Parts: sequence; structure tokens; C-alpha cells
Amino acid sequence: MTESSDSVSRIHKRYTLTTFTPSSRHASFAISIAISCVIVSLSSLYYFKSIDTLTISIPITVTALIVTQFIDYKLLKTDYSKSLHISAFGNLLWLVTIIGGLLSVYVFSKPHLSQVYVAEGMLLFASFRIGIYTSVIGTKVKTALAMCLVQPLAMFLAFVPVQQWFPLLSDPHTIIFGLVFIFLGTAWTILTDRATGKLSRTHTFLQAYVAALTRNDPVEMETMMEERSQPSKVSTFQILFKTKNNDCRLVLPDVHPGPFHPIGGSNITYLIYKNLNSSAMVMHSVSDHSLNLPSKSQVEQYLASLQKSSTVQQGFSCTKPVTVQVNKARTVGLLFDKTAVLILSLSPHGMEDVPTSVKTELEQYGKNRGFERVLIVDSHNAMGKEISKVDADDLLKAAKSNLDTLITKDAMAIEIGFANSDDLKIETDDLGPGKIAIMCMKIGDEKFFLGWADANNMQNGLREEIAGHLSKNGFNLLEICTSDTHYKSRNARNKHGYFEFGSLAKPDEAKSWFLQLAKKAEQNISVASFELLEQETSVKVMGAKQFEDYSKALDRAMRMTQGFLVVTTAFFFYTMFQA
Repeated sequence: MTESSDSVSRIHKRYTLTTFTPSSRHASFAISIAISCVIVSLSSLYYFKSIDTLTISIPITVTALIVTQFIDYKLLKTDYSKSLHISAFGNLLWLVTIIGGLLSVYVFSKPHLSQVYVAEGMLLFASFRIGIYTSVIGTKVKTALAMCLVQPLAMFLAFVPVQQWFPLLSDPHTIIFGLVFIFLGTAWTILTDRATGKLSRTHTFLQAYVAALTRNDPVEMETMMEERSQPSKVSTFQILFKTKNNDCRLVLPDVHPGPFHPIGGSNITYLIYKNLNSSAMVMHSVSDHSLNLPSKSQVEQYLASLQKSSTVQQGFSCTKPVTVQVNKARTVGLLFDKTAVLILSLSPHGMEDVPTSVKTELEQYGKNRGFERVLIVDSHNAMGKEISKVDADDLLKAAKSNLDTLITKDAMAIEIGFANSDDLKIETDDLGPGKIAIMCMKIGDEKFFLGWADANNMQNGLREEIAGHLSKNGFNLLEICTSDTHYKSRNARNKHGYFEFGSLAKPDEAKSWFLQLAKKAEQNISVASFELLEQETSVKVMGAKQFEDYSKALDRAMRMTQGFLVVTTAFFFYTMFQA
């Protein structure tokens, strides 16, 4: 795995923590109310022995909860959903404290149950609010300290008997416990915010991420990333097939989709597809996240440059495709005059991005054998881990053997047919807006089909199911490639952070879609010529160093957070023994 991909993977693991929040604000609202009712019930039944007041204290407490949620929303000028999420988690901490107090009586054989635990839970809730207000919402520490008790104290006063207010709030244990929790919450937010060192503040980075993720507002994040991006030149190759029916093309951009939706070039594959009249297959090149475009402005600059591509080769023929399998590794090759196109895959076994070392070695191998250029496509069509040395070596062996065979093949006239899925009205969240497409290539007396999906990878085995289904119907499918788009129509609450093609769409649906397109592409077939287009564009790319810096900063912040969690938990258990 490349350094930038490894850093992106570590960043993603940190941000998977955000999936712990309830799936919607309605869920958080319901959780908050349910937990507050349990808090009031347990406190009244066991701590205050006043169960007869539940019919009054529960409605009053729930009212206090709802009113203070709205106050948070107004004063903090944040999304209402954040206020609801904070309430849900904060009340859960309060409930844990109350239950912990009940259990401590039996664990430590205490003579009586201390009401201090009710106040302690309130103060733990308050310290939690400090951390969330400052880190996620961006509130200043002073403001967070001023507001941290608004909701917990309002709820406390709503269900705790009036005669117990002063004794509980003035109890030395309550004061000491509260000060320690508030101190820990404040110290955590100050130290973790400075964990990034020379970068932007940790919390600023987190807030920009949350804004992009929850409000679809990428401006702050893109500004931060573009400031630290570096000018670079990236190449884009297109094989343009000209027919009397319609032009279509294979596109191989050096830019890599990402870093994540909706930042920068996360949806660049569809934008290229749309920019080229929805008649293009935008392939995944051998590239990594260091070649991410950081902002919409850089994406627009890149797209505009495609119209200025220059023709470097043209012709009317190509060789029949060559397929070479070495253990798990499979390569499909085509030769257009002196330009070879190689499609690499380990499907159904899967892998991460093809390493750049494979590309470098194959390009040099091609030059040594007289090819003008070797264009390498990472099919990206099965989920897998970092590619092993054995698999990388097998890919090289298969690809080199493919090039050796292509040299011996005769070029033949080509006919091309293309079909996209616009008429199929496909609705599934594991495909990007480009959906799917297929190209039919008649070379000599044989027809070959190449499939494409605007998706971030494919579920293992789906490619084989589709290929088998098409084969039964008389269609020779060479390969299915995905674009590796980082577009997401909705957040995926899973370990990957996205839906790979086949995780939501059913295999039978996918097979039917590709079969329909294969038939349509075959009907559209006509005599074609080809042009090889090349464009070198000056844009800013994120570079590996930026991801490395973000990853290290988040690692430092996480280590600090883990340390504070250990201290806070240890102190919490200490309070269970002391009160």
C-alpha cells in the first residue's frame, strides 16, 4: 500500500467513530426522552423514595429536556440534530452513573445508597458537553463552561425533590467530583486541540469535516486542504472511438477520486463522464490519494483542460484482446498501434489500489519491447486488503506475458457500440450518478464486451456472476471495471465508509442491467476509428505529506483522548467507592 493510501486508511478508521451517533435526529430525540424517563424513575424509586411523584416529575423533566435542547440549538447556532445527539449521549452517561451507584451498594457492601450519584451523573453530563461543544461545534472554552450546566441542571431541578437541592449541590463529594470532571473535560479539549502542531487546530479540522459530512458544506475543508496542496502536472489519456452513430471513449486520468464526499474530486469520475456527453468509461488509473484534487475550483480547472487534449495517435484497427491468468492475477490486453492497454485484476480475491511500482516496471518493460506507451487500468472490481508481494509479482508476470503476446497479434478493423444506463432508471445507493455502461468491440469476426460501473469497488464475486450470466447469453465479457468514485448518496455506517457495488444492488439486478446494456451496445455497433488523446494539466494535488500530517495529528489526538478516558474512567470508579 502506498504511503498516502495508508494514511487515508488510518484517517478513515478515526472518523468511523462518527458512525456511533444515532442514524437520525429523530432516533436521538426518542433515545433522550426514553433515557431521561429511566433516570427519573430510578432516581425516584431508589434514591429519593418518592415514586408517587413520577406522574409529575417525568413530564416536567421531559419538558426541561426539550426546552434546553432548543436553547442549545439557538445559542450555539448549530444544527438541531447535534443538540439532540449531545442530549442522547449525555443522558446515557448520567444513567450509567445512577446505575453504577446502585451497583456499588452491592459490590462494596455499603450501608446505604448515596444520593450524591444523582448529582455526579449531572456533572459528568456537563463535562461531556464541554468536550463536544468545543471540539465538534466550535464553541469557545469560556462559552462551553458557561453553558455546560444548562440542560443537566434544568433536568436535575425538575425531578429532584426541592428539599434535596441544596444538600446535594453543596455536598463536598458533589463539589469535588464535579470540579474534577469539569477540569478533565476542559483539559482534554485544550490539549487535543493543540495536538496538530503546525497544522490547523484539531477541532477546526474536525468541525470542517463534520460540516462537509452532515451539511454537505465542503468550503472550510476544501480551503484548508487547498492551502496545503502542491502544484503538479497530471496526465489524462483518452481513447476516442469515432463512429457514425456516436462517439465514445475510454478515459484514464492520473487524478485519483477523493478524498471523501463531498470534498474536492470525490465525484470527479462522474463529472468527467458527464463532461464527455455520458459516453465515456472513466477508468481507475494506477494512482493513489496523493493525486486527489483538493477543491471544486481545481476540479473545474482540470475538467476544462480536457477540451484541449491533443491527438498523439490515430488509426482504424487494433488487436483482438489477450487474457492472461497467473494464479489469482488476471490481465486483459489490447494493442492500438504502438499503445498497449492493460487491465489488471485479482477478482474475485480483491486488493487495494495497484502499487505505483507495478506501473513503473510495466512501463519500462513496454518501452524495452518497442511499445510507445503502456496504459494501465486498475479494474478495482473486488474488495481486498493491501496487495501482497506474491500477488503483485503475479500481476507483473501476467502483464508482461500479455505484452509479449500482443506483439505477435495482427491488427484488425474495429467496430464499436456503446450503451449507458440512462434509460434503465437504476436507483441504488451503491452506484454513483454515472451508474453503469458497456462497450461492444467487434474485432475481426468476434465480439467482446467491456463493462463499467461508477462505483467504489465491487463486492467479491459479483464480477464473476455477471460475466457468467452474459456468457450464458452469448456475450463474451472481458472485464468489469469500476471508477472508484468517492461519491456517496448517503453515509454508509459500515467499516468501509462506503457501499461497494453489490452490497445494496442484488446480483440478479446487476446481471439483468448489464445484459440489457450488452444487447443495446451490440445493436449500436458500427465501423470505428480511434484517436489517442493526451492532456497534461497543471493543478494542485493533495500530495502524500498532507495526508500523513493529518493522520499523525489525529493519532496524537486519539492517544490523548484514550489517556483522558482511562483517567476519567478510573476516577469514575473511584467515586463509586467513595460516595
